[in-house]
Amino acid sequence: MKFDYKDLLKKGRKELPESVKSTGERFEIPKVKGHLEGNKTIISNFFQIADALHREHSHLLKFLQRELATPAKIEGQRLVLGRKLPASLINAKIQLYANTFVICLACKKPDTNMLREGKALFLRCMACGAKQIIKAKI
Repeated sequence: MKFDYKDLLKKGRKELPESVKSTGERFEIPKVKGHLEGNKTIISNFFQIADALHREHSHLLKFLQRELATPAKIEGQRLVLGRKLPASLINAKIQLYANTFVICLACKKPDTNMLREGKALFLRCMACGAKQIIKAKI
């Protein structure tokens, strides 16, 4: 009996449980998990998102405050935003943050570090070695 590798691979992928299947992307930003409390929006997985982006929590917090035009504070393991905001808007702003401060413009990989040289902020890619200035102000 002869087995074809591609057929076996298709069969194996088809039998995987849904919780294990992924889109194939190596870098996925977690979606915002949270709820509304009165006039406030609570994000319960803020630290998980910042860790997935490999950026400081304070930097992501400052960016979200500026982009969403709302005060915010960290209470324990959650982020409290000062007004009601839809999750789709918050996810869009986090994607904008990733495109600006995480993803390399040359190779499109997330393996980057932020470097400050004088007053300029640079994005240095560990995958391809590119170094580009970050134009956004924070």
